[in-house]
Amino acid sequence: MKQTQAFPRTISEYIASFPEEKQSLLNALANSIRAAAPGAQEKISYGMPAFFLDGILVYFALQSRHIGFYPTPEAISFFADDLRIYKTSKGAVQFPLDKPLPLELVQKIVLHRIETNRHAKAAA
Repeated sequence: MKQTQAFPRTISEYIASFPEEKQSLLNALANSIRAAAPGAQEKISYGMPAFFLDGILVYFALQSRHIGFYPTPEAISFFADDLRIYKTSKGAVQFPLDKPLPLELVQKIVLHRIETNRHAKAAA
């Protein structure tokens, strides 16, 4: 990460802090999330880009060999079959940098997170 400031304050600043070839991947991912959740609030949380709509939707972060995508443990469980080709943990998915990003799947996960948050909010 280029050190233009201590911490990025926006998702755009976060993405701009990386080399151009990484920026294109991060922009594609961010734009895919924005398309699925046009009303989502964008911010940096835990040092990562985060999208919120009635609660957290997803986080993501560039790592050395992958993009970490953090859609909550519930979403990883719900989409386990679709995510089986990726390395996953309880709350994270690793999208390798040398493979195309699964942007349609990302959008499905984001839409699922929106519905999950809406149901939780309505039940509260």
